[in-house]
Amino acid sequence: MAYNLWYWPKIQGRGEFVRLALEAAGVPYRDCARELGAEALIADMKRYDRAPFAPPYLEIEGLAIAQVAAILLWLGERHELAPSNMADRMWLHQLQLTIADFVAETHQVHHPVGVGLYYEDQKAEAARFAREFRDERMPKFLGYLEEAAACNPGDWLIDHRFTYVDSSLFQLIEGLRYMFPRRMAALEPELPRLMAIHGLVRDVPGIRAYLASDRRLPFNEDGIFRHYPELDAA
Repeated sequence: MAYNLWYWPKIQGRGEFVRLALEAAGVPYRDCARELGAEALIADMKRYDRAPFAPPYLEIEGLAIAQVAAILLWLGERHELAPSNMADRMWLHQLQLTIADFVAETHQVHHPVGVGLYYEDQKAEAARFAREFRDERMPKFLGYLEEAAACNPGDWLIDHRFTYVDSSLFQLIEGLRYMFPRRMAALEPELPRLMAIHGLVRDVPGIRAYLASDRRLPFNEDGIFRHYPELDAA
């Protein structure tokens, strides 16, 4: 049975972290809101007694699993996208939660005052936030993830094979390259392990086919990763 993936239909957003893992593993799924629209997504969320706070969420046989890290933990255990060893699975889960923290801060760059305000209403604050983010937070998060990638032998993050965190690292790098091309060009020489994993993920057959398809939406200024040239610097 295919999973139902529910996420906003016109952006990559957090749903893309789930899509990439599903595509890499060849797991069938239905991207429901892209077929049925945002109103169908809102209506579907209301069906549950214990409704998800927000998409993305994954539905199968009446069970709705929300939050990217929880969804990927579920998929990892059931579709060989994570090691069998509990300590290794928990280590991957911790890395995924760290990526989630990084993604949340990334979104805050262009919404430092309020999520409900337009970027144009908080440009001065965004410029100040972006400086600290580029200078302090990006090197801190990426440096930690680079160290994590060096913790185990082999080309992949762990276990000499693809896991769901590898595709999350790929998406993180792709998004940061779009959002901060100048800053990432300066940082990438210091991140050889992450860049190597990024290349390996791109060559996974399922990922390669997905990236070449029209199902992979382009980044845009409605998603998490938004390119405002005035916020970027080396």
